[in-house]
Amino acid sequence: MADWTSAVGPAQLARQLGAQQARPAGPGTRRPPAYRALADGIRLLVLEGRVPVAAKLPAERELALALSVSRTTVAAAYEALRAEGFLESRRGAGSWTAVPAGNPLPARGLEPLPPESLGSMIDLGCASLPAPEPWLTRAFQGGLAELSPYAHTHGDYPAGLPALRQMLADRYTRRGIPTMPEQIMVTTGAMGAIDAICHLFAGRGERIAVESPSYANILQLMREAGARLVPVAMDDGLAGWDLPRWRQVLRDAAPRLAYVVADFHNPTGALADDERRRALVDAARSAGTVLVVDETMSELHLEDDFAMPRPVCAYDPAGGTVLTVGSASKAFWAGLRIGWVRAAPDVIRSLVAARAYADLGTPVLEQLAVTWLMDTGGWEEAVALRRTQARENRDTLVEAVRRELPDWEFEVPRGGLTLWVRTGGLSGSRLAEVGERVGIRVPSGPRFGVDGAFEGYVRLPFTVAGPVADEAAARLATAVRLVRAGASGTGETPRTFVA
Repeated sequence: MADWTSAVGPAQLARQLGAQQARPAGPGTRRPPAYRALADGIRLLVLEGRVPVAAKLPAERELALALSVSRTTVAAAYEALRAEGFLESRRGAGSWTAVPAGNPLPARGLEPLPPESLGSMIDLGCASLPAPEPWLTRAFQGGLAELSPYAHTHGDYPAGLPALRQMLADRYTRRGIPTMPEQIMVTTGAMGAIDAICHLFAGRGERIAVESPSYANILQLMREAGARLVPVAMDDGLAGWDLPRWRQVLRDAAPRLAYVVADFHNPTGALADDERRRALVDAARSAGTVLVVDETMSELHLEDDFAMPRPVCAYDPAGGTVLTVGSASKAFWAGLRIGWVRAAPDVIRSLVAARAYADLGTPVLEQLAVTWLMDTGGWEEAVALRRTQARENRDTLVEAVRRELPDWEFEVPRGGLTLWVRTGGLSGSRLAEVGERVGIRVPSGPRFGVDGAFEGYVRLPFTVAGPVADEAAARLATAVRLVRAGASGTGETPRTFVA
């Protein structure tokens, strides 16, 4: 079997190459030979994640017809891509995209640093805000007041505390999704929820379809579980999913699971509309794929006059296709490691049974704290405070980046915690490396891709405020100047990612 996981049709590839050529070229840019321009165009599509790694490309004759060029031009372009490590081929199996073997995934960028080790470093590695006080303290005081009865038990609640399961079920019901406590399992954060789902549904070697880009820590979790990731490129802008690509991947690759973030996607900030949500559920149901929907950002809408789309699970009334994951970590505080899964009762029973071989249960006091917040109205007040804080941080960071780095490109999301930024043609990995030397820690784009895509991007969370955000942008501008000066100082052209 060939090592490809999805396919790109000739008409689709021709459209993508045509859109790419519409970008303005730099001053004095010479027009390369036709085969070189085609090879560079395909290479850029791979690096930006618009054509996934391990995607089968059209046959030479098919692509030549779609582009109205000679087959010789396509053959020469494919040969150049093979020589550079961006294409692999096998007789009888065709050709599929790759990245050079010497481009390992970055090893740093998202792991939180201990606060005491930061010094003067501005850490933009994690998309997490400080706790919304006084609600954190009040929540644990309220939880402690309810702890005594539980202290007289063994303390293991694999499905979660009954009171919290009921509270979470009631919240879904109020959102228009009738839910019973038997459809809820409380987990140790959203990561614990997705880890449990992967172990239940996707054994080693199973295919999991993922958005490209996607949340870096989840991608790594799935890799370590032995999954074979099938990337599906996001639509341009903040519209969300490219449904034709999803239908094709679900049909051709037949993944066991698909992992998506419909609400203020991490890292792009995209928000899928109702039409896309319904269509993706229908496509997953038809393909027999279980759709894992991460709702951890769903409450972080930052515009006052904004109506959120319906939850994805609203389009799966029978509950056989969609598993919904939620968490307190983004909406409230990352240190409160409470997550949950909403699914059909039989799925919840299977997840709970499997938990005996994992972590047995979630800490009781933290569950009581979240129960207190949701029962008293403190959750809504804390989340409102969080939205105000995130909105102010977003606006300050956007203004600072536009002032200091006017050639960087991004769209401002209406919610969530992150900006997905195209770095003006420079290597995001190189910027991340140099940035740490000037006191700014930022994750590069390849952390959010599969096998090295998105080299021309960085993710900027709006987790710092006021003068610190201004200083962060200034340090990034310094890193940009050093990267450019360092490249030109060796007599080389700075490595860019434009065709």
